[in-house]
Amino acid sequence: MAEETKKQQEAVPADQPEATTAPDAAEAQEAAEVPVQEAAPDPLAEAQEALKAEHDNYLRLAAEYDNYRKRSQKEKDNLFRDGKCSAVEKFLPVYDNLSRALEQETADAAYKKGVEMTMNGLLEILKKLEVNVYGEPGEIFDPNLHNAVMHIDDDNYKEGEIVQVFQKGFSMGDKIIRHAMVQTAN
Repeated sequence: MAEETKKQQEAVPADQPEATTAPDAAEAQEAAEVPVQEAAPDPLAEAQEALKAEHDNYLRLAAEYDNYRKRSQKEKDNLFRDGKCSAVEKFLPVYDNLSRALEQETADAAYKKGVEMTMNGLLEILKKLEVNVYGEPGEIFDPNLHNAVMHIDDDNYKEGEIVQVFQKGFSMGDKIIRHAMVQTAN
């Protein structure tokens, strides 16, 4: 019998241990045979991920700064425009008084000429400030530009046509300084 055991041991190679019937022993043996390889961190991949994250942060910061710059410029432009509109609004009573003075009949031609020259000077200044004067009879009523204080039923006029202008309207670009006060036809 000793010889049979010796032959069985020789049949099994030395690098392979004998098989055991216990399942725990088999699992332990397999675990010992298969070495667990943990992936070593790739420094290049880590650097590329960090670069990608920093580039994304840079792009976001650049876009945020550009939006801030545009918003600040727009606010500055609006403040300047609003200041000009406020100053022009203070001169509108002078325009109204000169308009009324030009409508009055006078025997003094020099006086009338002086009022006309003053009105022309004011209109030139308003033009240089890019102020538009609007509100003429015959225009079509626009509630965004006109303030209708009276209505007239007359078939000689079209629907919504301005019949009479009591006060001219003033605008600067898309900002209304004063709405035109008008009478419209229904």
